[in-house]
Amino acid sequence: MENFTFYSPTFFAFGKDTENEAGAYVKRFGGSKVLIHYGGSSAKRSGLLDRVKKSLEKEGLKYVELGGVKPNPRSGLVYEGIDLCKKEGVDFILAVGGGSTIDSSKAIAAGVVYDGDFWDFYSGKYIEEALPVGTILTISAAGSEGSPDSVITKEEGMFKRGASGNAIRPKFSILNPALTQTLPPYQTAAGITDIMAHLYERYLTNSKDVEVTDRLIEALLLTMKYEGKRVIKDPDDYEARANIMWAGMMAHNHSCGVGRSQDWNSHNIEHELSALYDCAHGAGLAVTMPAVFKYVMNHDIMRFAKVAVRVWGCEMDFDHPERTALEGIEAFQKFLISIGMPKNFKELGAKKEDIPKLVNVLCRGDGRDGTISGFVTLNEEDCTKIYEMMV
Repeated sequence: MENFTFYSPTFFAFGKDTENEAGAYVKRFGGSKVLIHYGGSSAKRSGLLDRVKKSLEKEGLKYVELGGVKPNPRSGLVYEGIDLCKKEGVDFILAVGGGSTIDSSKAIAAGVVYDGDFWDFYSGKYIEEALPVGTILTISAAGSEGSPDSVITKEEGMFKRGASGNAIRPKFSILNPALTQTLPPYQTAAGITDIMAHLYERYLTNSKDVEVTDRLIEALLLTMKYEGKRVIKDPDDYEARANIMWAGMMAHNHSCGVGRSQDWNSHNIEHELSALYDCAHGAGLAVTMPAVFKYVMNHDIMRFAKVAVRVWGCEMDFDHPERTALEGIEAFQKFLISIGMPKNFKELGAKKEDIPKLVNVLCRGDGRDGTISGFVTLNEEDCTKIYEMMV
């Protein structure tokens, strides 16, 4: 296990009707004028936005609103949010939505207190300071409600990049599983896939003797395997959604990633798909991960074989561990297909002729040097072959 520091100060309020206490939590964490940041019409239509406003008014808090966050959130709305916050004297950002809304809120929070372009943080600069952020989660997927991370797509060039810093960890996160019960099955399945991707990206490590976090990851993967099927069968299963929601937070608040190197190549490769085609991030990962895993599995066959046995119930073939490893990858892909995720470019809406463009932006775009690094360092030829395996 490698040396590490770990700081996770987010206050969580979990359970039914907890969104009605949003105002009290904003006040508790120092907010006096709030930007309510949200996505489309569902928050209004469901009455959630009205309940949030009522809770703020109850505490005597002022607020302004900015809606319009889209999946794969865009830089343009971030700039708009930064300008609005500065103009209105906002001192707290309240994200009402899923990972896209939370990520956009974090970007705004960092940009308001920064003299330069907020995109500097998405080009490698660590976020040291930001306005406080609170969240009311409506989709179990990204884990941004507990993480120090944010992903934004820059509209000029359509670069989808991440930023990080403990300053953008939410001060509080309200997690009511009932708010996810109205999600379409496809969105629920995409969220399940994203959660499992966050776990796999940490499981694929070159660090030795990390049994504690290995076991944590395996337990959460087993939870997703079980609860994922339950919630697809019965979308109103509150307990299944509750377990998925907490697993999603645990998967990405870095408690499963301490003391070990991590991968994130699957995420990097997928980001180009969702940036170009505006597909659901989880759906893109469902197509990307099996291809990446098959391409890199020989780097550490036993790591793939271990998760195959411990999570997917495969029998270990000690004479031919590569068979066990491949069986586990295929079992994972079958699970994703069973919950409604795509299996190839065609089903995702991607095009083979776009592969050179995808590879160029992935490996050369926004200042990259021709490679992406993680469990295995991949060059342009490697990435081309991986995309071709998805066709």
